[in-house]
Amino acid sequence: MAISIRLSRGGAKKRPYYRIVVADVRSPRDGKYLEQIGTYNPLLPKDSAERVKINEDRARYWLGVGAQATDRVARFLDAAGVKERAARNNPNKAEPGEKAKERAEERATKAAEAAEAEAAAKAAPVEETSSQEPAEGSETPATGDAAAVGASTDAPAEG
Repeated sequence: MAISIRLSRGGAKKRPYYRIVVADVRSPRDGKYLEQIGTYNPLLPKDSAERVKINEDRARYWLGVGAQATDRVARFLDAAGVKERAARNNPNKAEPGEKAKERAEERATKAAEAAEAEAAAKAAPVEETSSQEPAEGSETPATGDAAAVGASTDAPAEG
């Protein structure tokens, strides 16, 4: 029979309270267990002594007969000095995924192109644009004067 030291949830909705139990791995999370060896109340402050209580003698016994602690319980046992827990290290966890890398690469190329275009615009000699706009006060053939507008074909002919 495989045995694990794990958390069994109790408490009300949104108010968790856990028992640290020794149970058969096949039994449900909150189901039948062999022995309760401690409690864990996550609602208490982290520096509180009441947050995690473990019967260290019973924990050592069950580890001695082959019980496997879950990750969270292994952290508690390590903090209590019962069992050493090897530190985990996943250097790839913080690395962005393929799509994120592609987007970052596209942004970098666009920024480089924009910088090149800006540098080229500054380096090019400044040409004076010839003004094709009419001087103020003069009329263009497109606008015409009011008499010409009144003489258009839209107005009915008098007569």
